Amino acid sequence: MSGEAKAMKPEGFVGKVTRRFADSKLIPLVIAGAILLGLFAVTSLPREEEPQILVPMIDVFVEMPGATSREVEQRITYPMEKFLWEIPGVEYIYSTSMPGMGMAIVRFFVGENEEKSIVNLYNKLYSHLDLIPPGGSFPLIKPRYIDDVPILLLTLWSDRYDCFTLRRIAKQLEEEIKSIGNVSLTEVTGGQQRQFRVVLDSSRMKAYRIPIPRLVSLIEAANQSLEVGTLSRGNREFVVEAGGFVKNTEDLGNIVVGFWEQRPVYLKDIAGIVDGPGEADSYLFFGAGLRLTGKVSRRRRGSSTGR
Repeated sequence: MSGEAKAMKPEGFVGKVTRRFADSKLIPLVIAGAILLGLFAVTSLPREEEPQILVPMIDVFVEMPGATSREVEQRITYPMEKFLWEIPGVEYIYSTSMPGMGMAIVRFFVGENEEKSIVNLYNKLYSHLDLIPPGGSFPLIKPRYIDDVPILLLTLWSDRYDCFTLRRIAKQLEEEIKSIGNVSLTEVTGGQQRQFRVVLDSSRMKAYRIPIPRLVSLIEAANQSLEVGTLSRGNREFVVEAGGFVKNTEDLGNIVVGFWEQRPVYLKDIAGIVDGPGEADSYLFFGAGLRLTGKVSRRRRGSSTGR
């Protein structure tokens, strides 16, 4: 009797819903559609290691050459902090004072509009330019993004090639990487850059009476290209340029740096010119040897995994 009673017991709400879905012919179509939507999401949505969050962060640099860190703090950093706090949406301000320069990092609340935050900071700074002390530079604004982190590090190492050659190979590799979609920033660290070095001969400079400051200004003036005007002819207008950039050691050596006995004195007459690696400003070591490292960052809202 107890078994028959259980069999005759009426179904509840859950049982009716379950029976309706079990007997429906649309359930296989719903399951197939959910699977297709899942496959579409996996193939189309960006994949990244960290969740996509919006945290506007901006660096502000102000230079004051010759000032001590204490002077920079009192005359630049501290006054700048006071009116930066007036910007709506600012959560934190981190500042650093060092000899000759002050820096402030302005961080806004999570979710604040980036473009609006940058515009508000720009307007606030440039409405207080009259507070910059004599000798201070105009503020340099550099936005920072949470996506500006490397997702790939490539290290070049060789016991056959030197650091100068490795850097040239890395620069070629960098150009290839930049052609890949969704690549934002690339950076090469280590090695020695190509550089034209001018090794002066002090005895010849004294003989031709050419001072070093004048020599430096002449080299800088020769390594620039300027638009001096336009030339109209018929229905066409031509841009006239003067000067040009130094492309090789021959161009550098043929710069006229003075005159002696009614004859021009060239740079190659008073100095040796070397086309080769410059002085290294950083070193990277791999095991017992030097190495070179390249950093790759993805574009914002791009994928951080390869296919």
